[in-house]
Formats: sequence, structure tokens, C-alpha cells
Amino acid sequence: MSIMTLKTRASGILLHPTSLPSQHGIGDLGHSAYRFVDYLHQAKQHYWQILPLGPTGYGNSPYASVSAFAGNPLLIDLDGWNAETGSKARLENPPVFDSDSVDFDQVCQWKLPRLKALAAEFLSCEAGKSLLDFQDFCQRNQSWLEDFALFSSLKQHFDFQASQEPGTNSSWNVYWDRDIAHREPQAIARWTQRLSHEIEIEKVLQFIFHKQWNALRDYATSRGIEFIGDVPIFVAMDSSDVWASPSSFLLDRELQPTVVAGVPPDYFSETGQLWGNPLYNWDVMQNDQFTWWVGRMKQAFEQVSIVRLDHFRGFESCWSIPATDKDAVRGEWVKSPGDRLLATIRQAIGDASIIAEDLGVITPEVEGLRIRYGFPGMRILQFAFDENETRSEYFLPHNYDAETVAYTGTHDNETVKGWFANQPQRVRDRVLQYMGGNSTCISWDFIILAMLSKANTVIIPMQDVLGLGNESRLNRPATLGGNWQWRLRPSYAVDSPSERLAKLVQETDRD
Repeated sequence: MSIMTLKTRASGILLHPTSLPSQHGIGDLGHSAYRFVDYLHQAKQHYWQILPLGPTGYGNSPYASVSAFAGNPLLIDLDGWNAETGSKARLENPPVFDSDSVDFDQVCQWKLPRLKALAAEFLSCEAGKSLLDFQDFCQRNQSWLEDFALFSSLKQHFDFQASQEPGTNSSWNVYWDRDIAHREPQAIARWTQRLSHEIEIEKVLQFIFHKQWNALRDYATSRGIEFIGDVPIFVAMDSSDVWASPSSFLLDRELQPTVVAGVPPDYFSETGQLWGNPLYNWDVMQNDQFTWWVGRMKQAFEQVSIVRLDHFRGFESCWSIPATDKDAVRGEWVKSPGDRLLATIRQAIGDASIIAEDLGVITPEVEGLRIRYGFPGMRILQFAFDENETRSEYFLPHNYDAETVAYTGTHDNETVKGWFANQPQRVRDRVLQYMGGNSTCISWDFIILAMLSKANTVIIPMQDVLGLGNESRLNRPATLGGNWQWRLRPSYAVDSPSERLAKLVQETDRD
């Protein structure tokens, strides 16, 4: 349960761990993560908001994970694991990685073999308490770990085969042998035996990820910092979740989705957005007392104190698009059992701290669902001045109420500096008029506006704290390539001293 519970005035920073500095090409759960907790503490911040922690799949997006339960092995701190075990695994002379950007291909080629070598050494040498802890972890997480470890091992096997045939779709429902794609018992037994070593390696990597995450979370708690996590409403088609329980999704007999998720056409896109995630078979899930969803939320609250429910609108109705369509135009809104689902989750985990991502086209029914469960919604300060935003007045900070989580921007937005530079002069004039004068640093002007508002909770992307432009943008929705790569330079504490944020926290009564 959250210490702050989103009901007292506090603030935090949005930064995904992959963006942390490290010598291994990608941020991890090691020294830099602990150093960032210290920075948050010194800056009198109470929250560290992150993106989904799952193993990334297509496009390296944390919102297209191959599991809703597993952790991303690329976040494992190699040095910490190596030092703890006294391993002889070769970590010296890593390649020269770009310090400003994550090259996922380069990172995977160098880091994954070393992670697997450490895992193999653990299995061959480990004994005593560590082995007992590993066995206990496997037993406690059996409901998802067995399927994930087998799926991940199968995926590596078939992905390698597909890589020999350029242009091949290696998704499990397309490329895998039919018997294992359909989870025939004999195929499950045969592949489990054939890939037994690989399966155990995957389990060890999950054990180490969760062990390192729990240690970081405990350290953050000791410094007064709580994690805000992120639960995407949908899962990827190419995931262990869909493979393990195909009846919970709207698939045909050949395991192809019949309808997929997205959003309808709007002023951002004349053809809407075709996300491609399979939609849930809500009837099956409801008959099972939403067991998968309850387990997913329990897992989330074991990792973080507060959960942001992404695309909260989908808990009331989902935009259902025929799977064969090339855009989202012919979709339709289909009701979701949001009330029954959220009531079941609340009964199972109690009155937990949840933020509803209520952006986009929000109907009275969606707003009513959010209010009934007491979830604070989100306000994006950039939207207050967006000429295409029909609810712009709603996003102006003087209209925020206390039960609100205010952001200068999110991982999907431009940075404030980049956004302001790209606005026509009339918009920039309106922004300056609202603020009552000239601007010396628009990023900090927006931060101050958000912090002065009545919103109990304010979250600031680290790029805005540093006053960076769009070269530091993390994601450009509906685009492929170049996303999720930005990294924080080691000099961030000098570039934006913690004292500046700490002073603002005190001045706006958020201490």
C-alpha cells in the first residue's frame, strides 16, 4: 500500500530504468539506479514513475512485452550479480556503447550471452540459501513462470530458425510447429524435455531480476521514495500470456485474432491508430473470476506502491477493429465489464492506489467508472494550450482539483522545450500570456505551473527537469524505429542540481 496514497501534496519524476547511465549500453538496476534514488531524496521528491518492466518484444517497446508478469533481463545489473557470486564470467572489455542512446541490438548481442553464462554458472554451482531462495521463487510464481520460461525458450528456438528465412513472421501463432502452438500435451512434454536447460536459465534470470528489483525497491522505501508502475490494458499477440491462455482472447481456430485493439480516427489521425493487440474474451475471463487480471494486479503491487492503468478508457469500452483491416476506420466500440472487473480486483487486493490514464476521448460513462472507484485522473499541461484539444480548459492548471495527477508531459509527448519550439507564434503568445510575462526556461515555467496547482500529485519527466529538447524524446507514437532509446547523462545531478527541485517543493508545500 502506498505511503503517500496520492492524497497528500507530493511530486516525483518519470524516468524508465533503461534510460539510466551505465557502462553496459542500457540502464539497469545497479549503482546508477541507487544514485538516482539518492537524487530524488535530495530533491525532496516522493515518487519515481517508471514504464512497464516486462521483457520488450516488437520495436523494443515496454508496451509490447512478451509477458505481463516477467521482468526484463536486460535490466539486470551484471556487475552486481557478478560481484555477489564471485563469478568468473567474462565481463571485461565491453564494447564502446553510445552514452546518449540505447542500441538494443548491440546491447542484446553483448549482454544476453553473459547473463545466460551467469545463469548457467548459478545452476551448476549454487547451493545453500541462494538455491533454496530460487526454488521458493519458482514455486511462488509457478502460475506464470512455467509458461513464460517455456515460451521464451521456444521463442528463441523458432526465432533463430526464422532468422534464416528473411522476411518471415516468427510470431508463435504463425511460425511455430502446429502442435506446440496449440499446446498439445505431448508437444508440451516433448519441448519441455528438449529445452530443459534453456527453461531453467530463463527461470534463473527472472529470479535474479526480481531479487535485484526488490532490493532497489526496499532501498527507495528507506529513502522515502515510492515507485509508480504502469499496467498496459492490452498485451502483445506474440506473448506468453496469449499462448498460455488462447481462450481468454478473441482468436479463431487457427489462433489468429479476429479483432484487434486501437483507437478511432480523430484530429491526430484520419485513419485512427491500429495497435494490433488481441482483444480479451471477457465472457471467458468473467467465468474464471478474472483470475488472470487479479494475478496481474497482485504482481504489479508486489513491485510498486502505485499503479497507473494505461488506456483506462478501455475498461469501459474497447475500439474493436477487424483483424484483417489495415487501419482503424471500421472499428466499433464494444463494452468491457469494467465495473465487475474492478470490483473483483478491489475485493482481491484491497483499496490500492491506482491512477487512471483518462486521456483521449473520454465519455461520461468512462468518467463515471473512474469516479466510482476513486481513481485520480491525469492532466497533461501541454494539452491546455493545444489548439486541437477539445478539452483544453480541462487541462489548464487553475482548473485542477486535488484528486489529480498533473504532468508537464509523458513518455509519449514531446519534451516541453521541443513542444514549445514547434508551436505557432499565437500558441506561444497564449502560453506566455497565461504565465504573465516572458520565459527564460519554458520547461521550468511549466514545472512551476504544475507544482503551484491544486493537484495533489505532480510528475515531471526527467527530460523537462533538465530542460532538454526533442532530441531527448522517448517515444513518438505510431512510429517505428528510434523510440525508447534516450539515456540520461551521468552529469544530470550537476546539470540540474537537486537543490533547485527541493526549494520548489518547499515553496509549493509538497514536502
